[in-house]
Amino acid sequence: MYMSLNDALHWRYAPKRMTGAKVADDKIAAIVKAAQYAPTSMGLQPFKFILIENKDLQEKIKPIAYNQAQITEASHLLVLCAYTQLQQDHIDQYIQNIIATRGVSRESLDAFAASMSRFVQTQSDEQIKHWAANQTYIALGFALAEAALIGVDVTPMEGFSVQKLDELFDLPQQHLSSIALLAIGFRDVDNDFLAHEKKVRKNIDELLIRF
Repeated sequence: MYMSLNDALHWRYAPKRMTGAKVADDKIAAIVKAAQYAPTSMGLQPFKFILIENKDLQEKIKPIAYNQAQITEASHLLVLCAYTQLQQDHIDQYIQNIIATRGVSRESLDAFAASMSRFVQTQSDEQIKHWAANQTYIALGFALAEAALIGVDVTPMEGFSVQKLDELFDLPQQHLSSIALLAIGFRDVDNDFLAHEKKVRKNIDELLIRF
């Protein structure tokens, strides 16, 4: 399925029920890659993704997500996790990645590295957590857009116990916390009562302030 982004956004829908059919691996990879290539502040990508297609694990997650049907009816689940702390190691690894990718010298990046270090040193853990969560939502948005463009249904979900999901994946030990779930699959038009309804949005004049 190929369409403009606007057409894709009109087509997209966050299903309340899914068929359970498997999404092809190349389409899953495309959705994850879109999240990977999302822009982030300073390019630091302060997040990680957990990709789940194990049905037993999806069953464990379902009660954590208040028994929402999409959890087990989805082909895959993507858990988007944000860092709760940012260490100097993250900056050092990023700088080394730039050097390896672009073939530039370490010295040419000294000012950039210093500015990132100052940012980390002047922010509290709570501020870092909030900043990282915002970056993670940008990645989520890119995953949603790519899914729509390639004709795959996805349902973004915040309805789950963060504490219990974090415990399930031992995220606090990794200085991570779950931000959102993305159920990936195909809409069940026979059992989803909203599948055929028109999209409801505010008029653009209600949203747009012009100067």
